Amino acid sequence: MSFSDLGLSDELLKAISDAGYTDPTPIQAQAIPQVLMGRDILGCAQTGTGKTASFTLPMIDILASGRAKARMPRSLILEPTRELAAQVADNFEIYGKYHKLNHALLIGGENMSEQIKRLEKGVDVLIATPGRLMDVFDRGHLLLRDVKILVIDEADRMLDMGFIPDVEKIVSKLPQMRTTLLFSATMPPEIKRLADRFLINPKEITVSKPATAAETIAQGLVMVTGAGRDQASIAKRKREVLRKLIEREQPKNAIIFCNRKRDVDVVYKSLERHGYNTAARLHGDMVQSVRMETLAKFKSGDVTLLVCSDVAARGLDIPLMSHVFNFDVPTHADDYVHRIGRTGRAGHKGVAISIAVPSDGKYVDAIEKLMGRPIERDAMSSTGGSGSSDDATSVPEKEERGERGRGRGRDRGRSRKPAPADAKAAEPAPDAAAEPAANAEPAQDAPKAEAPAPAAEEPAAKPSRARKSRSDQRNDAGTMDDKDVVFGQSDQVPAFLKNF
Repeated sequence: MSFSDLGLSDELLKAISDAGYTDPTPIQAQAIPQVLMGRDILGCAQTGTGKTASFTLPMIDILASGRAKARMPRSLILEPTRELAAQVADNFEIYGKYHKLNHALLIGGENMSEQIKRLEKGVDVLIATPGRLMDVFDRGHLLLRDVKILVIDEADRMLDMGFIPDVEKIVSKLPQMRTTLLFSATMPPEIKRLADRFLINPKEITVSKPATAAETIAQGLVMVTGAGRDQASIAKRKREVLRKLIEREQPKNAIIFCNRKRDVDVVYKSLERHGYNTAARLHGDMVQSVRMETLAKFKSGDVTLLVCSDVAARGLDIPLMSHVFNFDVPTHADDYVHRIGRTGRAGHKGVAISIAVPSDGKYVDAIEKLMGRPIERDAMSSTGGSGSSDDATSVPEKEERGERGRGRGRDRGRSRKPAPADAKAAEPAPDAAAEPAANAEPAQDAPKAEAPAPAAEEPAAKPSRARKSRSDQRNDAGTMDDKDVVFGQSDQVPAFLKNF
């Protein structure tokens, strides 16, 4: 089957040919004719199978006739991340080059006034993230009553990011008579219930088992052991393993995924320090313009190693990306499928290798259970240490400083204890306690050790003096005699305490 068999216009077929595509993917072959007929679609396909083109292509033909009104878009595409929204916009530019369609982006991190000016001119396709869309709508700069086609892309990611309440609110503003297309890489029960609410008699399209990786991806797992128990030693050892993997695999380009944003910075700086000059980083705290510039450099080949968080795990289409390295095993099994799906796309081969530590065992088990098969253990040696210095200060030096610091802390704690009245008499007591019992000399000095005994009780005498004022008050009332009673003791007071 070719694209010409799907009922697309000649202008669109020419644009597809210019982009270098000849045959549709299974999700495209099944979804495009249904969308052209105006049916609701519930599509589920693994990442990298061409879901974006399965809705952008028919939308261009449907919207080819007609004109958009100011602030009233004719179609709406909801995306969970800014990068995905920008990528969809690129698709409309590529495939719609022979059509006079206007599109606009409503995403965070960009100038809102410029986005509003674009809306006022009228747009056929509005591509937005839920948060920015609701912000513009609440300010009165957007009307949704003319939307004929709604696309909810990466619905499971919307669920993970907590956007479903916003999506529900947005859908409530749309006209009832519309075509709704919902696409997701996985189909958890929450998404199924969402589809039942938003879609009317949808055509369900599932081209592969949900949450499975493409067969073209060779997967591996390196288990890091012998790295010590402290997090600094473990992270240092994982960075060493990552560098060995890069040297062994020699990737054309690769994404390196970390679970936390701060680890993205650490791993990036480590690679940079070890001479990987074509490395870059990407995470959600970066300015949007920098994020887009970094992605552009990665796509052009100026950057070959991209260290990032899960902001790049969904939908990003990097042509012929050879490798994915999971520096951290994802805590959610679905995220693993999306991460490794950045490679092995459109039938090309790819490699995905994860670096794990023993504590990641439960996450690895969950991933293998979801995928229905074990991940092959990489034969690379991952035990022991390396003589290379990863940081300016090595881990042993840090540990040594920590031990000295803890020692000083213990000394400070002792210095706060009340000092004995007779310091010379008190000195033998701790020494005698610290000496081994095999030494017979302390036994002869035992009578001398009795001398500090009253000093050892000194802390008990201090509260008596601290509460002397209370004792005086009670004595003034005739209730007790300070000479005969030691405060805090019963009536049976030892004679030696009355002398203090």
